[in-house]
Amino acid sequence: MKIFFATLATETNTFSPIPTGYAGFTAQGYYRRDGSLGPTGHGNLALQEWRKLAEADGLHIVESMCAFAQPAGTTLRNVYEDYRDTILADLRAAHADASGPVDIVLLKMHGAMVAYGYDDCEGDLLAHARAIVGPHAVLGIELDLHCHLTETMRTAADVIITYKEYPHTDIGDRARELYALCLAAAQGKVKPVIAYYDCRSISMWRTPVEPVKSFVARMQALEGKDGILSVSFGHGFPWGDVAEVGAKIVVIADGDRAKAEALAAQLGAEIWAMREAASTQHDSVDEAIDHALAAGDGKPVVLAEVADNAGGGAPSDNTEILRRLVDRGVQRVAIGCFWDPVAVSFCQEAGLGSEFDLRIGGKCGVASGDPVDLTVTVMGLSDAHSQGGLSGGRAGFGPSAWVRANGIDIILVSERGQVFHQDAFTGLGCTLTDKAIVVVKSTQHFYAGFAPIAREVRYVATAGAIAPDYAAIPYTKRTTPYWPRVADPFATNQ
Repeated sequence: MKIFFATLATETNTFSPIPTGYAGFTAQGYYRRDGSLGPTGHGNLALQEWRKLAEADGLHIVESMCAFAQPAGTTLRNVYEDYRDTILADLRAAHADASGPVDIVLLKMHGAMVAYGYDDCEGDLLAHARAIVGPHAVLGIELDLHCHLTETMRTAADVIITYKEYPHTDIGDRARELYALCLAAAQGKVKPVIAYYDCRSISMWRTPVEPVKSFVARMQALEGKDGILSVSFGHGFPWGDVAEVGAKIVVIADGDRAKAEALAAQLGAEIWAMREAASTQHDSVDEAIDHALAAGDGKPVVLAEVADNAGGGAPSDNTEILRRLVDRGVQRVAIGCFWDPVAVSFCQEAGLGSEFDLRIGGKCGVASGDPVDLTVTVMGLSDAHSQGGLSGGRAGFGPSAWVRANGIDIILVSERGQVFHQDAFTGLGCTLTDKAIVVVKSTQHFYAGFAPIAREVRYVATAGAIAPDYAAIPYTKRTTPYWPRVADPFATNQ
C-alpha cells in the first residue's frame, strides 16, 4: 500500500497589511521531500507522525514538500500556485509510477489559507488531488480548528479532522487519528462520510475552560461508538473575508450520512446554547492595568493583548499597552514580543549593558499605533532566540533583544511570532515570577505556558489589527447571517 503526504499551510488574515510570499514560507522552514526528517516545528509535526506510523505498518512512503508560513495577509498568487503545483506534480508522478497507484493521500494544511484568486486554497488543492488519484484512493486532511470549512473541501475529501484543543496541544494526536481512519478506509474496514453543520456564529472558543472544555470531552466520548468515526469543531477564523467564514461542526460516520448530519446538528445546537457562557470578556487597557495593580503582591497577572497577535496575522508591533504603562508609571512589568527588527539591530550595535534612546514599535500601519520613544538599557541579546512551540516544537524569533526602560522589561524580536511559552522572555534572561504584570502578544496559545505562573489571566482589547469585535468585522463575502452581528441568525429565512 502506498501513502503520499505533504504540508502547505498558513492562516490568512485578509485584512492584514503584510503580504505572504516565498520569504514567509522559507523563514519558517521549507522542506523538499524530507520535512518529516527535520527538527520538529509546527509545519512538519504531522509529517513526522505519519512517517513513523507508515514505516511501522510497512507502507510505501512518498513525501512531497513541507511549507508553513507565519499567519499574515493574502498569499501571492504565483507563490500558492507554485507550491500547489509542486505537490500535485509529486502526486501525479507517485500515482503513475511502476510501484502502483497511491492508496492514501494525507495533507496537512491550515484551513484558512487565502491567495489572490483563491479564497479556498485547501479546497482547491484537495479537488486537484482528487482529480489525479480518482475515487478509489483515500484522501484525508488535518486542519487547524481556525478553518473555513467549505463544500469543496467536504466533497473532495474522505476524511477531514481539525484540532480539538486551543491552545493547539493535540496536533500530533489529530495526525495519528487521521492516519488511522484513512488507513482503515483504504483497507475497506470503514466507509467514512462527512456532514457539516453551520453554527452561524463567529467568535473564539477557549478549550481549557468551561463550558468549552466539557464540550470537547463530549466530542471525544462520541467517537468510536454507534457508527461515529470522528467529531470536529471547526471554530472558524474570524479575520478571513471569505464566503464560508464561521464555525461549523464536522461529523464523520461509517457509511451513514443521515446519522452524521443528525449528530452535527445536535452538537451545533449545543454550541449555540453556550454562546454567551463561552464568550470571552475583554478589558480596556486601563481596566486591565487597574485590575492587575489592585491584585497586590504575589503571582503576576497575565494580560493577553489579543488584537496584536502575530498568530492571527497582526504585525505584533502595536504600542497601545506599552504607552499606557509608561504614561501611568507602572513598573515591574514584562511585555512582548514586539516585532521590530530595526530596534533589535540598534540594540545589537549598542551592545549588552548599553543605555541609549530607542524608538519601539508603531512601524507597520495604522493598527500599529504610534512608536514609543524610551531611554533603554540592553539587558539581553541573542542571535537566534526561540521559544517552545505548539505540541512540543520550537518557534524561532531570530536575532532578539531584552531591554529595560522605566521599570518595564520589553522583548524585541526580528522574526514575527506570537508568544507561546515563558521562554519567549526567560530565554533572554528576563524573569517573570517577580513581575506584577506580564503582557503577552497572543490570543490563547500562551495559555498552557503562562497559566501556571499567573495569579489570573485577563484578555485585553486594543485597536490592533485583529480587534475582537466580531460583529464589526467588515465582511464583503459572507451572506448568511451570524451571531453576534444578528441576535438570532436562525430566526431569519436567509
